[in-house]
Amino acid sequence: MADDATHRPYARHGFVESEVPGNPVLGVPGPRKRRPKARTRRPAEVLTDAEVRALLAACGDDLVGIRHRALLVMMYRAGLRISEALSLRPHDLELAAGTVRVRFAKGGRDRVVGLDPGAGDVVAAWAERRAALAVPAGSPLFCSRSGKALTTAYIRRLPPILGKTAGIAKRMHAHGLRHTHAAQLRAEGVDIGIISRQLGHRSILTTIRYLDHLNPMAVIAAIRSRSW
Repeated sequence: MADDATHRPYARHGFVESEVPGNPVLGVPGPRKRRPKARTRRPAEVLTDAEVRALLAACGDDLVGIRHRALLVMMYRAGLRISEALSLRPHDLELAAGTVRVRFAKGGRDRVVGLDPGAGDVVAAWAERRAALAVPAGSPLFCSRSGKALTTAYIRRLPPILGKTAGIAKRMHAHGLRHTHAAQLRAEGVDIGIISRQLGHRSILTTIRYLDHLNPMAVIAAIRSRSW
């Protein structure tokens, strides 16, 4: 026999059309809806300079290691998301000018970000090795030996492995490099409007919330000013 949930739509229809004297399932509770499980949001962990250097050193100096180091530096020093870094093409970079054109960014908005000379040297080292591979035209900047695109899942697995090799105790994840970039810019006193444009946020308010989540400087300063 069909359950009440099956009969309910038909019974309601019959009741409205006055084809039956009453709604036989009126007041019978329907199936209980399950509440979606609350998503656990862990606090962001910003890396120190020493930790970043150890992470980059753990990449090694072979072809794959040079590629990994350049990719991590791009996320760390330009503040790119994983998808943004993986979408880059060689012509998107003007290392002499210190610019990177980010295409297919979040929300479909392209932008140009800055890259410091030290980071540019690391990326240039990979670009030189990549050119020697003679990969097909149109291949991503960060690609395999055959020119195939790297996957997001592959990049997500990389920092925890390198972090363990480097002996970093913090929870390692690729997006943490973007967090570190933003936190360092704020600590250096960079204007929040510039930080917002570098990160590709739609509004400065988003950047303010983002930075306060990473490092609530006002809260820390207030508590540290207390005395016994």
